[in-house]
Amino acid sequence: MAGSAFFALIDDIATVLDDVSLMTKLAAKKTAGVLGDDLALNAQQVTGVRAERELPVVWAVAKGSLKNKAILVPAALAISAFIPWAVTPLLMLGGAFLCFEGFEKLAHKYLPHGEEHHEVAATAPEDVDPVAYERDKIKDAVRTDFILSAEIIAITLGTVAGAPLQQQIAVLVGIALIMTAGVYGIVAGIVKLDDGGLYLLRTAGADAFGRFKAALGRVILAAAPKMMRSLSVIGTVAMFMVGGGILTHGLPFAHHAIEAAAASLEAVPVVGGVLAAIAPAVLNALFGVVAGAVVLAAVTVVQRIAGVFKKQPR
Repeated sequence: MAGSAFFALIDDIATVLDDVSLMTKLAAKKTAGVLGDDLALNAQQVTGVRAERELPVVWAVAKGSLKNKAILVPAALAISAFIPWAVTPLLMLGGAFLCFEGFEKLAHKYLPHGEEHHEVAATAPEDVDPVAYERDKIKDAVRTDFILSAEIIAITLGTVAGAPLQQQIAVLVGIALIMTAGVYGIVAGIVKLDDGGLYLLRTAGADAFGRFKAALGRVILAAAPKMMRSLSVIGTVAMFMVGGGILTHGLPFAHHAIEAAAASLEAVPVVGGVLAAIAPAVLNALFGVVAGAVVLAAVTVVQRIAGVFKKQPR
């Protein structure tokens, strides 16, 4: 009796672990798109940091990301249990904030009265207080990570919604840890690419393999700065794609219109399939740009009204 009960318990545990593994794989597939955006956004946050401080900054942001997820996982479980209707509105607020941040970057760069702020943001660390610069970088990255982490947790929660509570917790915690390790591990590798290229050059010998190492090192050193500069652009585009995607998924009319537009492009000869595949991302990004402009305009109006009231004598 005792032996059969023990083996039955082992079988139950194996079944639960198998279910958790399958749901984790499914959730990982569904959140893979967000992972790419998360990677681009966080990698570009490290641009401008002194070389010797890049890994400490990445580690600080990674710890902030873990804290974000330590808040988001129980919050998501509580919201799902008690007020499930609030998940979509909260996600849309986060999406609107991402669009706002993305458009604010464009506004500071291209619109009037934004040059001064942009110059400060782009100033080399040696021209500003490096401690404050680094602290601001970490704060911005952790804040952005919170929204992307919220989307990852929400998508995962939707995947395991019908599972028992313990399986939901196991999958959510597993995805949180896997995504954090994956994103910031890759980010650390990207920001140290130039060091890798320099190492290859310094350790290259005179033989054929040494010449290959030297050539590879030179290619990496030439490509690394361009990659880091491009990450800023990619990160801004990712803000619009992620934020716009969140907003359109929360607005059925916009979501269906984008699906209809993508489906209509399939009829285009030769390139129809490609156009249909990329259309949703492009349209989500455009929606994000418009949403960001609207939010920035609203915030600017509120700030100006608040400024007028502050200037009035009491």
